[in-house]
This record gives sequence, structure tokens and C-alpha cells, in this order.
Amino acid sequence: MFNKRPDGRRIRNIEPMQLITSYIMTKRFDAMNLYEDTFACEPWDAYIKEKEEQGIKLGYMHIFIAGVVRLLALRPRLNRFVMLGKVYARPKIWVSFVVHPTLELNSEGTTIKLAFEGTETILEIAQKINEAIQKETTNRVGENGTDKLARVLTMIPSPILRFVVNTLMWMDRHNILPKFIIDLSPFHTSFFITNLKSLGINHVFHHTYEFGTTGLFFAIGKEKILPVMKKGEVIEEKHMPFSLVSDERFCDGLYFALALREFRKMMRNPATLEKPLEKKIEDDR
Repeated sequence: MFNKRPDGRRIRNIEPMQLITSYIMTKRFDAMNLYEDTFACEPWDAYIKEKEEQGIKLGYMHIFIAGVVRLLALRPRLNRFVMLGKVYARPKIWVSFVVHPTLELNSEGTTIKLAFEGTETILEIAQKINEAIQKETTNRVGENGTDKLARVLTMIPSPILRFVVNTLMWMDRHNILPKFIIDLSPFHTSFFITNLKSLGINHVFHHTYEFGTTGLFFAIGKEKILPVMKKGEVIEEKHMPFSLVSDERFCDGLYFALALREFRKMMRNPATLEKPLEKKIEDDR
């Protein structure tokens, strides 16, 4: 219906095959690609220990999120999404994740959604993450906007709720969903991430939601000891596995592959993320 959205700019110069693909695979779950890999923990552990000695608290989650934010700033086509066959570029980099006050069985989680420009350092990103988590756990007073919206919707009788949700999804597809809902929605994000390492279990291949614009879903798993070849000798090394479920419609496979290779290089030395990016690379289409 309309081409303008508060969370994206229409990309018009799309390669013909890619454009046709977005009309063939009309649903996000039709276009899901699954990827998994591991990162060596040694450079991460050393960096975390170094920062701890400086009084800075960091974890694997901080490093991973900071790395993805930097990756999307350098590879902007990963920060796109598809609506009704049309491709859009986001103006900022958003991340969504769920936090629980405790890891007890009945602990209720809340979803946090943060926006970044892409030029931030890992320390700035970590500080913003820590402040948001503290606000939603130890310092929490009442419900945040996202939880309030969800609670209001659950108060609606089921038949009417189904109609309301379908209406919101229709409005989203046709670019008339109100901005305040998009701002509150954790499903309108550059990437979603879940930290299953904290639960002591392996990563999963999490679906990308059909509602919203999520095109990248990362999951971090429990560390494992793997045999690796170094200098002609097999040694045991601690690795952290992760998975990525991606929507392949907004950029081609070569772009994805080169971006992931860049991500691996970046994650070998997290300290490089302390240098701010002078300028985020803008989408060139």
C-alpha cells in the first residue's frame, strides 16, 4: 500500500533474481538458512580477564553482540528486511534479547530492545546492555512498555485477540503499523539473540518470527572442548558454539559468506572493537 516505513528505507536497485526470489518465498520461514560455527574461547577469556582487572565486567554475550553490531555497520545489507516482496534498509542497528531476574523455573522473562548507531565501541555497547539488564532486573519498577503492550493484548478475549493480531500483522505488511508499536516491538529488530550458554545447554536453530522484521536470529551455546590442529599437532581447545538462522531474501549468499568470514576475523581479537568506527557504512542501493 505504502512504501514508507518509520523503521526502514525502500531499496529499489535490487538484482532481478533476488527480487523474484522475494516474491517466490513470500514467508520468512520459507527463506530460512541455517548456519552454525564455533569461536575459540581463549582470546575471549583473556580479554574478559584483562577488562576485569581494569574493573570492567564483560561476558561472552557482550562480545558477541558488539561483534554483530560492528558487522552490520560494516556490512549494511545484513541490516535489511523484506515486506511483501519489497526490501528495506534500517536506519539504525537494533538488537533484541530476553533476560530473566533468576534462572529458577518460574522466573518471568522480559524482552530488551536496544538501538545502536554502529559506531560504538565494545565498552559503550556493554555499558548500555548492562544498564538495560539492571533496569529490568534488580532495579525494575513495574512493567516496561513492551510488557505492558503484551499484557493489554492478553486481556482481550481469544477470538477478538486473534482478529487484533491478524490486523496488526496486516498493517505491518502494508507499512501502516503505528510507529509506537514498532518501537516497542522486539520483533522489529536487526537481530535477535538468545544466550543458552547461561542455561548450560547447546545452541538451537531458532525460527525468525513472521511478525515483525527479524532477519537474523543468533543463539549462543554452552562451551565445548574440541580437537583442533595447530602446527601439525592435535590439541584440545575450548570453543563456544553458535547458530544463525537468517532470511536469505535481502542479500545474496556470497555477501553473507564474506560477512561471516569478516565476523570470524573480528572475533579472534575482541580488543579491536574498542576502537570506535569513524562512520557506519550506509547501504549503497
